[in-house]
Amino acid sequence: MFGTAPQFWWKKPGLLAWALQPLACIYGRLAVRQLQMVSGQRAPIPVICIGNFTIGGSGKTPLALALAKAAKSEGLKPGFITRGHGGTVKSSRLAVEQDTSMMIGDEAILLSRIAPVAVGKDRYASANLLAEAGCTIAIMDDGFQSRKITIDHALVAVDARRGAGNGFVLPAGPLRAALLKQIPFADQIVVVGEGDAGDEVVRIAARAGKPVSRATLVPRNISKVKGKRVMAFAVIADPTKFYATLQSMGANIVKTRSFPDHHPFEDTELRSLKDDAGDLILVTTEKDAVRINGTSELHQFYAKNLVTIPVQIQFLDDTTVARALNEARKRFGHFPS
Repeated sequence: MFGTAPQFWWKKPGLLAWALQPLACIYGRLAVRQLQMVSGQRAPIPVICIGNFTIGGSGKTPLALALAKAAKSEGLKPGFITRGHGGTVKSSRLAVEQDTSMMIGDEAILLSRIAPVAVGKDRYASANLLAEAGCTIAIMDDGFQSRKITIDHALVAVDARRGAGNGFVLPAGPLRAALLKQIPFADQIVVVGEGDAGDEVVRIAARAGKPVSRATLVPRNISKVKGKRVMAFAVIADPTKFYATLQSMGANIVKTRSFPDHHPFEDTELRSLKDDAGDLILVTTEKDAVRINGTSELHQFYAKNLVTIPVQIQFLDDTTVARALNEARKRFGHFPS
């Protein structure tokens, strides 16, 4: 809906936020009505949803990857469900090796490195495809506000730096529906990253009796940027979070370029980035790097010279993932063999 989240969403409500409140009230009522719909179709395998209360990145994909790895360690066969944001796929199908981010979205490419991925708007059809492929549990990246498929466990990620923003619903703020209306549908909440902006969400969740845990995102490839002069670019909802991570790694950020979330790179933009960087090291996120693929000389330059910063989630409470797996099994009844 929004490529780049407006800055006023993350500040104390001002004139613009209040002016948009009538539209927010309409949007919020429709969103709550959808949340309160009778739960959708039951998939043939348990479904764990990794969602968020707001628009924008909150650590969902690292959470989904961590959950899949844990499921594998338990002898399960996980698969992912994603709509393929930024891609062109409409009807549900399994991702294949030849797919690009332009076709199935950048998250799907990252997820496919760990387990099978079903991409498409129809999440129920995607779950059936995973079951037919031999998966015994489905991990749904996003879709918390959708009631078109039965969710056996909803794990909601909250960005510690941004929390619920100004507390208003779209378009006056970043919330997809009023926070008090969304929390009852969450089974547990994970606050991701450093910061105290998520504390209000934690207090509301605690009063509602929802388990709350914390996690941090641990960057890798530190040696490739520490003490180096870099030009950083990002195609994510909150690029400032990536730039802050680079600074914490000891990088000397000389230049930055930010693009709207899921922005498709044109060759002219890639050439401009290359020329603008000069002798600086070009650095981006792992998710954004998958958007740069091809066989041209320009793409080969990026394949050889671009430094990517993968992140891995680290839970401060090791019961988070176990709780998700156990409660999904209980609600579904079993894990298919």
